[in-house]
Amino acid sequence: MHIVLDDTAMTAAGQGNVLASRLIHRAHAEPGWYLYAPTCALVEADRARPGTAEHLAALPGITVLDLDLPAALVVAQQETWAAAHSQYAAQPTPDRPDGAIVATTAPKRWDGEPVRVLDLNA
Repeated sequence: MHIVLDDTAMTAAGQGNVLASRLIHRAHAEPGWYLYAPTCALVEADRARPGTAEHLAALPGITVLDLDLPAALVVAQQETWAAAHSQYAAQPTPDRPDGAIVATTAPKRWDGEPVRVLDLNA
């Protein structure tokens, strides 16, 4: 299971969201569970809730995704870098042929976008 945390999911994790906490626990404790934190979303989450970036980056089950050149070229064309980097990170890759699911507390943000969404409000 490959899951990308968007900025709202990262902020929610720092505020004790139970579903976000479960994802973090699973990524740490269960084989086959992977959580990704795109750098641009991490920056936005830290702006909304200072300390979030440092906390999430220190967790062993989370992989921070750098803003490499292909990601930067995609992100630069979008209005919000956090959502654009999260969407880019969720796209299929050779390692993740089915792509990843975007975990969010703002599912409406993703309406009409080519990503699968996990609503952390449920």
